[in-house]
Amino acid sequence: MAVRIRMKKMGRTHAPFFRVCAVDARKPRDGRVLEELGTYDPMVADTDARAILKGDRINYWVSVGAQPSDKVAVLIKKYGATGTHLEAQKAALERLGKRKQYVPAPTPPAAPPAAEPVAEAAPEPAAEPTPETPAADESAPASTE
Repeated sequence: MAVRIRMKKMGRTHAPFFRVCAVDARKPRDGRVLEELGTYDPMVADTDARAILKGDRINYWVSVGAQPSDKVAVLIKKYGATGTHLEAQKAALERLGKRKQYVPAPTPPAAPPAAEPVAEAAPEPAAEPTPETPAADESAPASTE
């Protein structure tokens, strides 16, 4: 059996997502896979955080004769077990992780007002006296008894 390491397209229209897989070369692109070896998300803004690969499993499949596709060969060279961009990838993933965990700083508590001399409280004006009995409604007809 001829094994290829290639990408399987997932996602939806205008939002592609790929899985890097070991596949029988005779199977269709999105067909049954032998093993999933990583992911590639071209929608991630940081280029070095787009590909996440299982380097040890990729090395195994290459050692038993699997042939990577052209695009996957570039990804393996950059982000495989001994890739050239591993440090940049690690830093990019750390930046992405921090973005997800961002919590805004709590606002500092309001400072208590400065101690001002308290002025003597002025006496409150006397309220108007209220009638103890409510006035009869003049618009209502008077009852005659």
